[in-house]
Amino acid sequence: MFTGIIENLGRVANLESDQDNLHVTIESALASELKIDQSIAHNGVCLTVVEIKDNTYTVTAIQETLNKTNLSTLKTNDLVNLERAMLLGDRLDGHIVQGHVDQTAECIDIKETSGSWLFTFEYDKSLKNITIEKGSITVNGTSLTVVDSKRNQFSVAIIPYTFEHTNFKYFKIGDTVNLEFDVLGKYVKRLLEFDIK
Repeated sequence: MFTGIIENLGRVANLESDQDNLHVTIESALASELKIDQSIAHNGVCLTVVEIKDNTYTVTAIQETLNKTNLSTLKTNDLVNLERAMLLGDRLDGHIVQGHVDQTAECIDIKETSGSWLFTFEYDKSLKNITIEKGSITVNGTSLTVVDSKRNQFSVAIIPYTFEHTNFKYFKIGDTVNLEFDVLGKYVKRLLEFDIK
């Protein structure tokens, strides 16, 4: 379980394909604090640490993860948002994030405003995920508040701190990001689909 508050930017040090899997080695200041079998979110994707060496650690993404997220597009030296699993008893500063990406989206607009940035994303509506204004959304693992919601689009406002401490500052129009929709909204949507009485 995560909160969507990014702790560190990690650099992709190595990528190694192994049948349908991808072993991703990350260089990060967090490496020395990790343990084998620990969960850590990478652009919002929960992965298990399988190896630690010096200031790097390795995680493995299976084919299903690669199909549903932007991890399949990673290149050496890319920067990824990192968050370790939350500790019980800590403040929940973001929102409840499972680290299970629902789908990807495309960045379709970036506007610099007076002291902040407005990013707009578009996603495939066939999966029937929804956002609501003032609701929560996770973009590349970052807990954010939706400021403009449409059927298959939404915008988020990024304050300078978030811009500087996440990979948002490297986004370009056309980039693919990972989305995790609010878990409470997903339960409501599922109940309506079942038409439970």
